[in-house]
Amino acid sequence: MAVREDILRIFPEDMRDRWRHVAECGERLQEIRIRAGRPILLYMEGREYFLTKEGEPAETPGQPAKMQGQAVQAGREELEDLFSYVCSSSMYAYEEETGRGYLTLPGGHRMGLVGEAVLTDGGGGRGLRVKNLKYISGMNIRISHQVKGAADKLLPWLYRDGRLLNTLILSPPGCGKTTLLRDLVRQVSDGNRFCQGRTVGVVDERSEIAGTFRGIAQNDVGMRTDVLDGCPKAEGMMLLLRSMAPEVIAVDELGGEEEIRSVRQALKCGCTMLATIHAGNMEEAQERLSGSCAALFSRYVLLSGKGNAEGDRTGRSAAVLDEEGSLLWREGC
Repeated sequence: MAVREDILRIFPEDMRDRWRHVAECGERLQEIRIRAGRPILLYMEGREYFLTKEGEPAETPGQPAKMQGQAVQAGREELEDLFSYVCSSSMYAYEEETGRGYLTLPGGHRMGLVGEAVLTDGGGGRGLRVKNLKYISGMNIRISHQVKGAADKLLPWLYRDGRLLNTLILSPPGCGKTTLLRDLVRQVSDGNRFCQGRTVGVVDERSEIAGTFRGIAQNDVGMRTDVLDGCPKAEGMMLLLRSMAPEVIAVDELGGEEEIRSVRQALKCGCTMLATIHAGNMEEAQERLSGSCAALFSRYVLLSGKGNAEGDRTGRSAAVLDEEGSLLWREGC
């Protein structure tokens, strides 16, 4: 029910009737893609649907011509009205977020944006950067789903003698690594049957872990968790070390030499790391992290396949490897 209401609240009152049937699918809904002059597309459980003029999701046919006369197409004015509504009619207040290409919405959901980029001097010899966007031409509304218990089966393999081990979660896009990381953070923070609760610092660069909206985490990330929202990971890890003395640091989508240096510094300070990376296997992870995986992490969680937003893991598999790459545990559904 909460997700349904969250979805309806994204849209202005005069648009909500169109979205009521879609909102009823809220627990299965993953994305809503709205493009100017194109059919509105919906993604549920890894499958694509288009929005009919009756407001119902219908599976996308192989040929776009078959949608002719059935699919709802968004006009530019509708996109502008929706964008203005989400920004509470004060786009200047959201200029910085817009420049990052997305807005965080109540409930922890996220609206990705494309349009014409407004550029400005990045300063410090860094060239140009995107200040904000105008003439919004496309939106990707990603629906956040918290799956409590997602990490339950993995926890026994991530501890040794009551101590959480440095853990890297690997998966291709859309396989649930952020959902898993979020639940790990919650359980490590609140405490679990393997260890009492720990102080956790989260660098949530794109607001996907905690889903912070106006300073308040929309997702449950635990009672001992401090969230640094919208901050680059490398800088954020150092800031947390200086200011909050975390026992555990969590980051999503690790990559880049500067971030690896910050991870090494955090480990030297005695922190445990929880991180994710876009990679289908250990070889890809080693390549992305310049071969430094083995020296940094003691546990690797490999995810593959796509489940649905309700936590149904049909077609999804998970495995835990140790620092030598030896298989410790596997689950395949």
